Amino acid sequence: MVLDAILVTGKVTTVLEQLKIRYFIGGSFASTYYGMVRTTQGSDIVAEFKQDHIDPFVQKLERDFYIDHERNVKAVNGLSSFNIIHRDSFFKVDIFVPQMRPYLEQQFSRAHRQAISIEPAIEAQIASAEDTLIAKLEWYRMGGEESELQWRDVLGVLKVQAGTLDRNYLEETSDELGLSDLLDKARNEAKC
Repeated sequence: MVLDAILVTGKVTTVLEQLKIRYFIGGSFASTYYGMVRTTQGSDIVAEFKQDHIDPFVQKLERDFYIDHERNVKAVNGLSSFNIIHRDSFFKVDIFVPQMRPYLEQQFSRAHRQAISIEPAIEAQIASAEDTLIAKLEWYRMGGEESELQWRDVLGVLKVQAGTLDRNYLEETSDELGLSDLLDKARNEAKC
């Protein structure tokens, strides 16, 4: 993964931690962490933002990032997403403000602190490999099962993490979310 992506993402997660906002890194950043390396123009962070987090978040990051304060407010109120763009690298960080559901609570509880960089040392909360895989399957399905990038991410995580994935969790959760057919297809294609 490109160092800019790691450093920029680390700046954002550090602020989230300072403000005691529960979060985890997901998306392509997580699938690259667990699977095959690919370039990405941004990172995805799921964060439990509240209205009173917005001003301190903006104040801590506005020097280094382009931030649309009004869009942040709308995203937090509407439980949607907003992005911030690093001024020097133009790397984008998408923040997803979720509507809680049982599976999302599972993702939060299974996320764990990982070293995302050794030099400089940066640690952050990252979605589990299983939840990264399931989230990628969800995005693939929501996108009409057409995204080659999403599918490649799925296969990459399956291949690299083959012997370490919690198969029971994957099967139960994909069944609950109506993704069993895609999980089976991915396993067959990845030969896992």
